[in-house]
Amino acid sequence: MYQSCLNFVDALLGKDQKNSTRNDDSHVTERVYHERQVKELCALHALNNLFQDGSAFSKQMLDNICHSLSPDNVVNPHKSMLGLGNYDVNVLMAALQKKGYEAVWFDKRKDPACIDLSKIFGFILNIPSEMKFGFLQLPLNRKHWIAVREVEGNFYNLDSKLDRPSCLGKEQELLSYLQEQIRSKNREIFVVMSQEVEQSGIWRMDRRKNVSQLPVLHHGNDIQQERT
Repeated sequence: MYQSCLNFVDALLGKDQKNSTRNDDSHVTERVYHERQVKELCALHALNNLFQDGSAFSKQMLDNICHSLSPDNVVNPHKSMLGLGNYDVNVLMAALQKKGYEAVWFDKRKDPACIDLSKIFGFILNIPSEMKFGFLQLPLNRKHWIAVREVEGNFYNLDSKLDRPSCLGKEQELLSYLQEQIRSKNREIFVVMSQEVEQSGIWRMDRRKNVSQLPVLHHGNDIQQERT
């Protein structure tokens, strides 16, 4: 019965014979690594696509993180109870931290232009995803993880449900893409950066500007003169 259930879910989600492709068309160089969707492992694919390395993370690594987050739960709340994936944001954040990175939620009230793209590693987005059984679209919506990052001067949408990476273009095209995501409903953007950059806050150009505009504090005799 359990195996039959797994087989049904596999058919429902669709399994690709190849879970990675390297493409050499006019917009995508063959050096862009791209894992394609298997089961509900979009979080795993997003992480490996972000790092451009198929061995950066594995399903076993993410399962171990789930267990470490909730060691006493019979049914782990951070992944699918069927063991197919469907990892939540806590798992992604913990996985990135193991590599020395942080995923910072981006406030959608702000303009993505405030991000210093030279200081960050990439983006992970959480977007709605329709479920299909063959050509039949089901009235079910799930959340889906995708990665966006720069490779050789161009930014790519590395969504594992795409047949190949989608070249977004240069910085301006990336910002337009992010602004479009912000205007859409039920989408979240996480900015991925090193822990050092996250702690310093230098990835936010508006924050750097505010700091530079702070009044200069006087010391010593200047303070005494202002008080008298």
